[in-house]
Amino acid sequence: MHRAIQTLARLVALAGGIVLIGLIALTTLSIIGRSINKLLHNDFFSESLTGFSQWMLDLGVGEINGSYELLEAGVAFAIFSFLPVCQFYGAHATVDVFTSFLPNRSNRGIAAFWEVVLAAVIILIVVQLYGGMERYIRNGQTTLFLQFPVWWAYAASFGAGVIASITAVYCAGARILEAVGDRSILPSEHGEH
Repeated sequence: MHRAIQTLARLVALAGGIVLIGLIALTTLSIIGRSINKLLHNDFFSESLTGFSQWMLDLGVGEINGSYELLEAGVAFAIFSFLPVCQFYGAHATVDVFTSFLPNRSNRGIAAFWEVVLAAVIILIVVQLYGGMERYIRNGQTTLFLQFPVWWAYAASFGAGVIASITAVYCAGARILEAVGDRSILPSEHGEH
C-alpha cells in the first residue's frame, strides 16, 4: 500500500509538472506575441515598415486568445496534483518554533493531529469541488474565448483532488501509527524515515 500511494502521488505530481511547463510556455508565447504586436503598432513600424508590419499582423502575431482561461484551469489542476506528493513527504510549510524543543514523541502526536486535520480539509475541499463540477455540468457554462465547458477544469482538479484525498487519509493513518508506535513510517521534511 505504501509503495502504491507513493507511486500514485509521484505520477500525479509529474502530470501537474507537465501541465505547469505547458502553461509557462503558453504564457511566455502569449506575452512575446503581445509585445511584438504592440511593437508592430509603434510609429516606426507602422510608418517606415508598413508592409512588413501589416504582413506580420495579418499572420496573427499577438496575444494567444484564451490563454487566461487555460492558465486558470491548468494552475488549479497543478495545485491539486502537487498536494499528494507534498502530503506524502511531509513537505507542507510548517512552523516549528514552539515545538522544536519538545520530545520526538510529542512532535509525532502533534504531526498526527495536524495530518488528520489536513486530511479532513482536503476532503472537504474536494467534496465542494465536486459540487461545483456538478453545478457547471448542469448549467452548461463555457469559457468566454475558447468556449470549452467550465466543468472540464473542475473535473481535472477533482481527479487530482481525489488522489490527494486518498493520500491524505493514508498519511493521516500512518502519522497516527507513528505517534502511537513512536517510529517512522513516512518520510518527513526533516529527513526522517
